[in-house]
Amino acid sequence: MASPTVADQLIAHLKSLGVQRVYGLVGDSLNPVTDAIRRDGQIEFFAVHNEEAAAFAAAAESRLTGRLAVCAASCGPGNTHLVQGLYDAHRTGAKVLAIASHIPSPQIGTHYFQATHPEHLFAECSCYAEMANAPGQAARVLHIATQTAIARNGVAVLILPGDVAEQDAVDAPALGHVSQRPPIHVPQPEAVADLAQLLERADKPMLFVGAGVRGAHDQVMALAGALKAPVGHALGGKEWIQYDNPFDVGMSGLLGYGACAEAMGEADLLLLLGTDFPYDQFLPEGTTIVQVDRYGERLGRRARLALAVEGDVAPTIDALLPQLHRRRTSDFLDAMLEAHHTALTTVVEAYTHGVETLVPIHPEYVASVLDDLAADDAVFTVDTGMCNVWAARYLTPNGRRRLLGSWHHGTMANALPHAIGAAASQPGRQVISMSGDGGLSMLMGELLTIAEHRLDVTVVVFDNSALGMVKLEMLVDGMPDHGTDRTPVDYAAVAAACGIPSVRVTDPTRVRKALQEALATAGPVLVDVVTDPNALSIPPEITLEQVTGFAAAATRTVLDGGVGKMIDLARANLRNIPR
Repeated sequence: MASPTVADQLIAHLKSLGVQRVYGLVGDSLNPVTDAIRRDGQIEFFAVHNEEAAAFAAAAESRLTGRLAVCAASCGPGNTHLVQGLYDAHRTGAKVLAIASHIPSPQIGTHYFQATHPEHLFAECSCYAEMANAPGQAARVLHIATQTAIARNGVAVLILPGDVAEQDAVDAPALGHVSQRPPIHVPQPEAVADLAQLLERADKPMLFVGAGVRGAHDQVMALAGALKAPVGHALGGKEWIQYDNPFDVGMSGLLGYGACAEAMGEADLLLLLGTDFPYDQFLPEGTTIVQVDRYGERLGRRARLALAVEGDVAPTIDALLPQLHRRRTSDFLDAMLEAHHTALTTVVEAYTHGVETLVPIHPEYVASVLDDLAADDAVFTVDTGMCNVWAARYLTPNGRRRLLGSWHHGTMANALPHAIGAAASQPGRQVISMSGDGGLSMLMGELLTIAEHRLDVTVVVFDNSALGMVKLEMLVDGMPDHGTDRTPVDYAAVAAACGIPSVRVTDPTRVRKALQEALATAGPVLVDVVTDPNALSIPPEITLEQVTGFAAAATRTVLDGGVGKMIDLARANLRNIPR
């Protein structure tokens, strides 16, 4: 019997950590690893059509399972394709090990065919990236890489030259137990006492939460109740806090809705809980701001803080609640809840009621129907752009549904490859990809992946033949939209050519039935819904600069002969203006 190779040792270690599949694309320098997977027979090599999709898929699996997920690529172009997906994985806190194979070690530094410097290439999108130069070192680097990815909630890269991977493995005492149970991060008692004093003095406190409140829903509700405080959220916090929340006032930011922005402006203390919300222009000025986060390096990097508290949200609130004694009225909370209700009925709900026969199809209506039909534990993956807006405003979380997107990296084309990782790791669970036509067309080869693996993914294409978010950004900046319109494509026909059952919907009265049938069909299905290209989202607060920008864009568009286009855009977006 042949001695185990370094690649065999790698696969054995991954199995010990519960890894079930490696997403990737085969290539010569990766051959020793893929052959070790074949010979082992217990881990699946999950083939995709672009390594970028492999990284996205691994990120989705890790975000859903909380465990280490793995992707792999061959040297040179294979590694450079990985980069986009790994940036997204790293910035969203996914625990991903990337196996980046490398050119033969004697050729490193000689400008060899497909040569890159992976340790530099992956430096910014990982918390660890090191090359294995020999079998003994490979074992140590492998252990450090997997432990670092798990402990740091990020990407670790094992750079493995093909010739090293096929060498005989050596005894590896470094390949010991890996800690996979994250610790509870409890703040210092003095910090909690300081936080309690600030909250006791505040007359109109507000809570603004992000993804860091996962697992702390009950504690946040208890704190909001004690403070009589409205609760707003960033997009990353939506799935963890919006459900069963009598204090909800919606979302802030470019995609925001409801009374969140108004509540922020009215509050005299803003408590940021588990959020690294990057849009500081939406944070209030002159308000006392306090931040609680388990990652100390995030404290104060978005706003000037009156107090910074390092700790997990749940234990921080558990320690805080016994120190809050002030009796409060609910005047501020009641006013913000009323404002939120008004905003929902006059803006958000207005796009989805009485529009069942309007052509072109309202994308808001499609999202609301999808929300109504989806399973209680559905996984939604959402493309960057206008799909983010429709998901933020019309998908209803319940504590069991999941919502995955490129919230921090903001890359296009993430929805379909995220759905691949979701469906592969969650068999039997409904997975819905909310794809923009721009995002889908960028990694359209992954339709072949879901067809070949017969993944149970429903792809809903919001097909407006335009890059809607870029169009909006141009208009806000006072530019006529240029280069945002695309030639219409029948994506249902493309999917059918890939062997995927599909339907193209142009009649709004057929939307519900088409989605219902697609969700009830096993295996991959694509629904291409042709939607209104002029349906854009207006932020919850409109600045003078934005109004000026729209006016300038309108003037330039009219002067360029686009009168009809500008009228259509104005009509479509009157319904989007917050009231």
